[in-house]
Amino acid sequence: MTAQLIDGKRIAAEIRAEVAERTRGLSERGIRPGLGVVLVGDDPASHVYVRMKTRACNEAGIHARDITPPADVGRAELLGIVDELNADPAIHGILVQLPLPRHLDEREVTERIDPAKDVDGFHPVNQGRMSQGDASAFRPATPAGVQELIRRTGVETSGAHVVIVGRSNIVGMPMSQIMLQKEPGANATVTVAHSRTADLGAVTRQGEILIVAVGVPGIVRGDMVREGAVVIDVGVNRVDDPTTERGYRLVGDVAFDEAVERASWITPVPGGVGPMTIAMLLRNTVRSAERTARLAAAGTVAASV
Repeated sequence: MTAQLIDGKRIAAEIRAEVAERTRGLSERGIRPGLGVVLVGDDPASHVYVRMKTRACNEAGIHARDITPPADVGRAELLGIVDELNADPAIHGILVQLPLPRHLDEREVTERIDPAKDVDGFHPVNQGRMSQGDASAFRPATPAGVQELIRRTGVETSGAHVVIVGRSNIVGMPMSQIMLQKEPGANATVTVAHSRTADLGAVTRQGEILIVAVGVPGIVRGDMVREGAVVIDVGVNRVDDPTTERGYRLVGDVAFDEAVERASWITPVPGGVGPMTIAMLLRNTVRSAERTARLAAAGTVAASV
């Protein structure tokens, strides 16, 4: 068996086109969705990622406001930036790029964001509502993107055994909550494993759908994949490769060349999950703008009665 590739670029392009259509609908009502992005310091990878987000926003008709305080920004100043974005009616979504410098408390900054503008889905209010099955809660972009990849590929998840390798608050834990929901593209039986799981291969081989997000190159080898499984590789790792022009290449957490011979579907790295994260972030931003528009219309009606 040779697995079919799940084309994240194509599916992300579909979602971004849908977002652009919804943005045009809002513009006809005089509303332009706005995304405020805060990037602290000068980490090159983060800057590249934020530039990609800004370009995607512009293509979708979303106003992007980038704020780039220096790495030594103080706690009070950074919280003040978040407060300003919370109060700005032109901003419907707020993203503070993580990780932050060590002198800043990521939890404090994340919790300062208005949950109604938390389009990254990391605020505990959104995470708690999501775990309770509240469909209005913003979901973290990467795990939400993984669910969309699976759903739009036509893979049946109801009753399937999903094994997730990774327990981070960014991917693994919210991914498990999403796949447990009573909804299309979920309704699965979920097992969460991680880098300390004893006999990891014995666990991963149970997965009809295997989602790997550990950040360790090749932690899942081909013989750890169930025959015919759907494999979603969230990992993006830079490994040295002197044969390339850049001196490195990007690989996932799954040994692709081995797993592709056992899986039925598999995501490549790059070009799999990565493009979905930005697409889902844009979708959350438009959802927030639509919600604001509905509340404003309801307020107008109430005021006129």
